[in-house]
Amino acid sequence: MSPSPPKPTLSDRLQREWLTGGPLAAALLPLSALYRTLLALRRLAYRVGLKRVETLPVPVIVVGNWIVGGAGKTPTTLALLSLLQARGLKAGVISRGYGRDGDDVHLLSRASTAAQAGDEPLLIHLRAGVPVAVGRDRVAAARALLAAEPGLQLLVSDDGLQHWRLPRDLSLLVFDERGLGNGHVLPAGPLRQPPTVPTAQELVVYTAPRPSTALPGFVGTRQLAGAVPLADWWAGRAADLATLQALRGQPGLVAAAGIAQPQRFFDMLAGLGIQATPLPLADHADFSTLPWPADAAGVLLTEKDAVKLPPDRVGTMPVWVVTLDFAPGAGFAAALDLHLQRLFPSLWIND
Repeated sequence: MSPSPPKPTLSDRLQREWLTGGPLAAALLPLSALYRTLLALRRLAYRVGLKRVETLPVPVIVVGNWIVGGAGKTPTTLALLSLLQARGLKAGVISRGYGRDGDDVHLLSRASTAAQAGDEPLLIHLRAGVPVAVGRDRVAAARALLAAEPGLQLLVSDDGLQHWRLPRDLSLLVFDERGLGNGHVLPAGPLRQPPTVPTAQELVVYTAPRPSTALPGFVGTRQLAGAVPLADWWAGRAADLATLQALRGQPGLVAAAGIAQPQRFFDMLAGLGIQATPLPLADHADFSTLPWPADAAGVLLTEKDAVKLPPDRVGTMPVWVVTLDFAPGAGFAAALDLHLQRLFPSLWIND
C-alpha cells in the first residue's frame, strides 16, 4: 500500500493563496495594510532626510525582485556580469549572503565555504570569477570590497532592492512565472513592496517564458548548458553539452535540487530526454547529510547545490553538476549599453 501524501500545511495553503487569493490571505489584509504604512513611512524618512542614502565612489546596479523567494536573480546577475565583462568593465558583487553564518562582512576567495558566504554569492564568485563581498550591511560590504579591489569600476548588488541605504544607478527588476501574485504585500501576499511604475533607471527582466505582469520588459531564455563531474567543476573546468547528453537512457539517476523552484530543473532535464528520479529539497538546503539513496547510479546537481558539496563529501558516487545559462532577452544588451553610456560617458561601448 502506497503511503498517503503529506497533508498540506498552513504555510502551503498561504503560499497558494499568495498567488490566487483566498480567505486566509484576506484575513491577513489588515497586517498588510500595516506593513504598507511602515514601508511608506520608511520611504518618507529618506525623502525628507531623516534617513539618508549613502554614497559610493562607483556606480551600483541592483538586481532584485518585488516578490519573495527566488525569481531568478542569480542567473540574471551572472548574465549581467558576462555582459559587463564583454564591455571591458571591472565589476564586483555585493550580497547579504542569505543563510550564511554571521552578519559581518566577508570577502570571498576560492577557499570560502557556503556557510561563510552563502550559496548564491559563492556560486557567483566561482562561476563569474569576480570579486564578491557579503554582509548584512551591503554598504559596508561595498566599501570593504572597493578597499580590497581598488580597480573596480562598478558594483552589482545581488538582491538589495529594498536596502534603501544602498545607492543605485540602475535596477533590474526580476519576475518569474508568479508575476505579482495576488497583488498584495506581505503577509497577505508575496510582495516585499507595493508595485510601482518602473522609472527610467529600472529595467524589467522576465525569467519566465513570457511576461507575467503588465510591465514592459525583456523576456529571457533559460537552457541547460551542459554537465561536468563535481570534482572538475570545483577545479574550474567548464560543463559541456555532450557530457549531459551522454546521460540519456542511463537508469538509476537521481536529480537533486535545493532551489526555490526545483521542478524547473527536473522539467529541463526531462526535456533533454534524461530520466532521473526527482529529489526536491528545501531552498538553500545545507547538505549536512547526503539526501539521495546510497544505491543511486549517479546524481545530477544544480550549481547552487554543488557549492555546498566538496568532492570528498560524496565518496565514490558519480555526481555531475548541471549548469544553466540565462540570456536576458532581445534588446536587453542595447538597453544596458544606454545606461552604461550614461554612467561612463567616456567609455567606448562595443556592439
